[in-house]
Amino acid sequence: MLTGKKIVLGITGSIAAYKAAVLCRALIKRGAEVQVVITPAGKEFITPVTLSALTQKPVVSAFFTANDGTWNSHVDLGLWADLMLIAPATAATIGKIANGVADNMLVTTYLSMKAPVFVAPAMDLDMYAHPATQRNLERLKSYGNHIIEPGTGLLASNLDGKGRMEEPDRIVNRIERFFEKEKELAGNKVLITAGPTQEKIDPVRYISNYSSGKMGFALAEECAGRGAEVFLVSGPVERTTVHPRIKRIDVETAEEMYQAAASHFPEATIAILCAAVADYRPAQYSKNKLKRQAAPALSLELTPNPDIAAALGEAKKNGQLLMGFALETENELSNAQAKLRKKNLDFIVLNSLQDRGAGFRGDTNKVTVMDAEGNASPFPLKSKSEVAADLVDLLVNKKRTTE
Repeated sequence: MLTGKKIVLGITGSIAAYKAAVLCRALIKRGAEVQVVITPAGKEFITPVTLSALTQKPVVSAFFTANDGTWNSHVDLGLWADLMLIAPATAATIGKIANGVADNMLVTTYLSMKAPVFVAPAMDLDMYAHPATQRNLERLKSYGNHIIEPGTGLLASNLDGKGRMEEPDRIVNRIERFFEKEKELAGNKVLITAGPTQEKIDPVRYISNYSSGKMGFALAEECAGRGAEVFLVSGPVERTTVHPRIKRIDVETAEEMYQAAASHFPEATIAILCAAVADYRPAQYSKNKLKRQAAPALSLELTPNPDIAAALGEAKKNGQLLMGFALETENELSNAQAKLRKKNLDFIVLNSLQDRGAGFRGDTNKVTVMDAEGNASPFPLKSKSEVAADLVDLLVNKKRTTE
């Protein structure tokens, strides 16, 4: 699966650098062309001679060659590669790439990289667990980088815990799977709604909810990463997209989200309705700020907003898949099943606020997915990016069985 793929392998100053030789060999055996970029500290653990012998390429370590002044272009490497893998990645290098500290060839190559980047951390358990390291890893994820979680076991410190770089064969399997998945939704257009809506009361107040948009944005990145053209209709959130195949349409109200979703749905093969849409809006909008009155209470009359899921479910044609979300606080399964049937969905993703770590704002989610045939599949607590991968797997498998 890696035949013809060009991979930049970044190696940093960790005892796990000895695994880089095995990693090089495994990538090359599966057909990849490998160019090593190593930090000065990395050369203390494994020699460029060893790596050059394995890759049949000079190892890049500095910006220029000291004896003849030959310039090593990090820009050219960023354009050449189909993928960059930093393995092992120390806490220092993770901090540098997360914050743009371009003081060596590896970091400048990373900052110039046009291809996807995978990072395989390797460090002692306390360093890995430190809030600074975890914050930097979260920042890398927000850039669209893929983090290969370290394993648990005996470390160089003779302590036992999480921090061992993942084994080379598993890393290569992960990369192969990435390239396989990259084509799964090629040719498909995917509509995704995300975030909250805001329904204005007056110029300074509105009705809304706590949705951060994290789940919907994770789904957009996952679908785009698998080859789809994504239309992301987002309510007001402070989030950014990474993948160039994502076209973002920003809206504010439920009516605006309905119009945007309805206009893009006819050309979509998949629609994922992840937004937390306000069911009601104020019947009357005040052009002037409402003032505190002598009366003890203020009454607002609310009127229903368009039901986006129901409208798209009614318009759905053969060959289109529709996935909705349900956030429930009681009678979760029965309420979600009723919504699935009523709105003609193919899947419904149930969140329960009774589950710790699920719901709004957090970086994790715990879901149960139900399909139109009555099957229910519970998933354990995972990061929202991992949940997104699980949900897109279900949609891809469904498409394969119906085509």
